[in-house]
Amino acid sequence: MPTEGPVASEYQLLLAALGQDLAALSNTQSTERKIETKREMIGNYRPWVEGAADAGAGAQDEIVSTMLVWAIDVQDWPLTLKLARYVLGAGIELPERYKRTPATLLAEEVAEIGVKSPGTVPLHVLQDVSQLVADADIFDQVRAKLEKALGLDFKAKADAFEPSAENAVAGGKRALLSAAKTHFERALSLHEKCGVKKLIEGIERELKQLAGDAG
Repeated sequence: MPTEGPVASEYQLLLAALGQDLAALSNTQSTERKIETKREMIGNYRPWVEGAADAGAGAQDEIVSTMLVWAIDVQDWPLTLKLARYVLGAGIELPERYKRTPATLLAEEVAEIGVKSPGTVPLHVLQDVSQLVADADIFDQVRAKLEKALGLDFKAKADAFEPSAENAVAGGKRALLSAAKTHFERALSLHEKCGVKKLIEGIERELKQLAGDAG
């Protein structure tokens, strides 16, 4: 970041405000309340971080990196993806308090939401995140969790599949189950204890039943 001029002044003012907001959040015990508070606060920083991402300057920026984390927390997926592309592409680091690389945090936090509540994270977001961290050095357990989240999303879509729907997927329920199985198997290959073995067995039974019905 520049050390002099109006841009530097704006950054320092926002950084001071962020310090105050972080202090307020640290005094809040409820996770749910913290998320709601972040949702109210994030608008104060949105013009800065979106401007930085659009400009693509690539300077180390604690406001941008912190808002990436907040965007995930409040499930603002367009902002999450925009900042993730910028942060990962520019090599911007996270503040020390997060104790993870940007790629690891992005994959793990998005996957955690996807595993806990399948369908909460849109499929295209999970796929975009997977693509963004494809070449990154992250823990196998984290990548496995992301693959599991993808599998659970496809499984949920298979369970809700309606053949008569106008937007029905080509290949039908079988294609959705097969996609889920592929992601679960990839997760299992990365981390044996990621909790997908029974999910794979269940999908295999469903696929056999579908094959029998078709025959």
